[in-house]
Amino acid sequence: MAPGALARLVIGRRAASPLLARPFAAKARASQRPKEPEPLSEEDDDFTSGGEAAPIPTEGISKPLAGILKELGKKVPESLLKTRLEDNGFALKYIPWHLANKVLNAHAPEWSGEVRNIVYSSDGKSVSVVYRVTLYGTDAEIYREATGTASVEDKGYGDPVQKAEGMAFRRACARLGLGLHLYHEDMS
Repeated sequence: MAPGALARLVIGRRAASPLLARPFAAKARASQRPKEPEPLSEEDDDFTSGGEAAPIPTEGISKPLAGILKELGKKVPESLLKTRLEDNGFALKYIPWHLANKVLNAHAPEWSGEVRNIVYSSDGKSVSVVYRVTLYGTDAEIYREATGTASVEDKGYGDPVQKAEGMAFRRACARLGLGLHLYHEDMS
């Protein structure tokens, strides 16, 4: 590796990813992906340049909380939504949990989520889960909690705790703005 190449690699800024530039967009073309850096030689592996430590990059994945919330508040395209038919014949649109997870990874890469509580009803027929989603921005952090409940007798895909957790996760994301417009559409 040429002298100073490592410092340029560490200090250099990456081009804006098409996924981050256009919310919920298709994956970037392979031709637009940056080339992988060459492996370091044994003399370059200490990250020093002339005996001095190379500066550590401090910008990149995180951004101010207001920017994260603005991106999450945008309308989710129909292509990412699923529809479930309720027992009363009402069609309900929702974001599958794994796609909500991907959206959070794209717009708030330093988010975290945790199950706060699992409670079975006194009659044992349902289970409720409390889930917390926390967003970390460069200037602040914010969290929202929500609950989800599932019937123990429901024999559909997944166990009742999984279903309740997915529901609680999606609701906590909605409280941060992700897919919130879907709740307003249901009312009209």
